[in-house]
Amino acid sequence: MRSFVTRPRALAVILAGTALAFSPLGGQATAKAPVDQTAGAACFTPEEGPAARGGFGADHRELSAAEQKAIDARTAQILKTKRGFTAGTLASASVPVYIHVMLSKSGAGDVTSTQINQQIAELNQNFAGQESSQAANTGFTFTLAGVNRYYNDQWHKDRQSNSYRSQTRQGGKNALNIWLVDFSYLGIATFPWDYASNPSIDGIRVQYSSLPGGSATNYNEGKTATHEAGHWFGLYHTFQGGCTSTNDSVSDTPAQSSSSSGCPEGRDSCSLPGLDPIHNYMDYSYDSCYNQFTPGQSTRISNMWTAYRA
Repeated sequence: MRSFVTRPRALAVILAGTALAFSPLGGQATAKAPVDQTAGAACFTPEEGPAARGGFGADHRELSAAEQKAIDARTAQILKTKRGFTAGTLASASVPVYIHVMLSKSGAGDVTSTQINQQIAELNQNFAGQESSQAANTGFTFTLAGVNRYYNDQWHKDRQSNSYRSQTRQGGKNALNIWLVDFSYLGIATFPWDYASNPSIDGIRVQYSSLPGGSATNYNEGKTATHEAGHWFGLYHTFQGGCTSTNDSVSDTPAQSSSSSGCPEGRDSCSLPGLDPIHNYMDYSYDSCYNQFTPGQSTRISNMWTAYRA
């Protein structure tokens, strides 16, 4: 999860002809003329389940070393049962993306079709390793499968999040659902190993103003969605675990004691080898500072995909 620096740090298919406005009290849904439909061509809530959360500073769902070890052991065991899986062979897939624009009843929180298309292009560029010579190409691409718009003041503010996600989520375990909301965070994501126990809320929630061209200063290049998608694929923050050898369960991301802010070149917060990975999409740097996933992160994404989403 990412959080605004300049905002409160409280803390990560096209519908057939209509967009639905649901009653916040669970009443009858009513049809409303759609603001826009885009074809596929082109954090904190009390009821929240397991998610990648965090503000600047300590993560609000920091996994212990024991939890990490258990997850990695479970993943390894699952991979052993996967027919055709060969260690070291990277997976690849085209991920269908469903965008859910959660507007207020007055229409606040809207984004344009151009912004949505630019967001998909940003995801493709980032996961293809096109922003740096040191970046890994993960092999995953993204295709816009549909855009839905809903008019509900509660949903717009990310209230009743379990309810609205379970009512609106589309696709299977391989589909990335992105809910665009207006909240105190930049984004919140679920992890892939949680899908089996609660598939209806699987996906990421993203501050709508963080899309390319949005109003979130320093965070409006669309890389919040990249960061949260990283969690959705199974990556931790690069500062997970602090200055430990376990760190984020990826060997080629140097340990860092805490999240970065801005783009502090040369930051070295741990005595372990390597400068802090401030350019990594899984730190908390400004969007302009982000430019890479590592080969190790690409391998982890591949393994997690094969274990939980393939």
